[in-house]
Amino acid sequence: MTPLTTPSVPAPAPSPARARRPLRAATPAVAATRRAAVGSVHSWDLSTGVDGPGTRFVPFLSGCPLTCLYCHNPDTWRMRGGKRSTAEEIVAEAGKYTRFITAAGGGATVSGGEPLLQPVFTGELLHRLKHELGLHTALDTSRFLGTRATDALLRDTDLVLLDIKSWDRAIHRKVTGRPLEPTLDFAHRLAGLGKEVHVRFVLVPGITDAPVNIEGVAAFAAGLGNVSRVDVLPFHKLGEAKWQALGMPFTLHDTPSPTAGQTARARDVFAAHGLHAV
Repeated sequence: MTPLTTPSVPAPAPSPARARRPLRAATPAVAATRRAAVGSVHSWDLSTGVDGPGTRFVPFLSGCPLTCLYCHNPDTWRMRGGKRSTAEEIVAEAGKYTRFITAAGGGATVSGGEPLLQPVFTGELLHRLKHELGLHTALDTSRFLGTRATDALLRDTDLVLLDIKSWDRAIHRKVTGRPLEPTLDFAHRLAGLGKEVHVRFVLVPGITDAPVNIEGVAAFAAGLGNVSRVDVLPFHKLGEAKWQALGMPFTLHDTPSPTAGQTARARDVFAAHGLHAV
C-alpha cells in the first residue's frame, strides 16, 4: 500500500472494549445528504487480482467496527490513524493511472478498514470514480454496516466484494467481535437489487474450516442468485508484524496456514453448489 501519511510512532492499540462497542445507527441526514466529501484515508495502492477484476486503484479508508483475529491491516482500525483527504484529491490520484487501469480491464475499489464507516465520503468517491473517470467500481466491505449504504451509493457500485467470515454464529462473533446477521441482511438486499457480488471466505484451520461451516456459507451464497465468484482465501500471518508494532497480541500466532489440499476441498464445496470458486 502507498501511505498517505507515515506516523513516526505506531498508533496505540484500540482497547477491546472500545473496539467492540456498539455503533449508533446512521441518521437519515447522513444517509440522504451529500456533504463536503472529506474522509480519513489510510493509504492507496494499485493491485491486480485481489480487489476485483483487472488492475485496480484501491484507496484504503481508515476505521473498522470489526476486530478480526486474522486481520492483516489492523493499522486501519482507527479512524484517526488516517489522513484527512478530500474525494477530489483521491480521484485526482486515480486519474493518473486511468489509461493504464482501463487497458488492463480494471477499475477502482474502495476498501478499508470498513468504507461504510464513512458512507458519505465513500459514496462520493464511488460516484466520481465512476462518472468522472469512467472506471468500473467496487466496494469492499464486511457488510456489518450495510444499512449505511444508500441506494445512490449502490447505484454507483458495479461490484460488491462481500466478506462472510463464518456461517457459525459463535465462530463469527469470536473471529470478528460482531454478529453475523447484519451481513446476511445486506447480502439479501444486494440480491434484491441484482447487484453483482463476489463472496470472500477466509479458511482458518481449527476455526472456520469445519465442513458444516463451509457448507453453510456455500449454500447461502448459492441461494442469493447474484454471486458470480467465490474467493476461498487461505489464512496467512503476513500481518503479524503490524500487530506487534501496535503492541497487540496476535492470538493466531501458532495457527498454521491451510494446506493446498484443504483449500482445494473447501473450494470444491462451493463448486458443488454451482458457484465459481477460486
